[in-house]
Amino acid sequence: MAIFYVALGGAIGATLRYLTTLLVVFPFGTLAVNVVGSFLIGLAFVHLTTRGFDRAMLFGVTGVLGGFTTFSAFSLDTLKLVEKGQWGLAGAYVVGTVTLSLAAVFAGVFLARGTSL
Repeated sequence: MAIFYVALGGAIGATLRYLTTLLVVFPFGTLAVNVVGSFLIGLAFVHLTTRGFDRAMLFGVTGVLGGFTTFSAFSLDTLKLVEKGQWGLAGAYVVGTVTLSLAAVFAGVFLARGTSL
């Protein structure tokens, strides 16, 4: 049954990621997905693990957010920019994605826990 929860959540997350990339100009759709997904995974991690919601973790974190946030798409987007000779944009995209995603997961965890840096 665990695989069903992950698969269902993954289908939903992947669909949401695809729709986001249709709405946001390339390559920033994936950036937006990774930042928002990182924030949400921080919130979900705290709320679900402290309450013992194992099925919700499988569905929401592994499935939905795992399907929604994908650094494989990030890597491919970076490759496409490099292949187009847009090295500056590719570098800014890599640094921005990693920095903002890390900041977002910290913010999500701190917000969920009610703490600050």
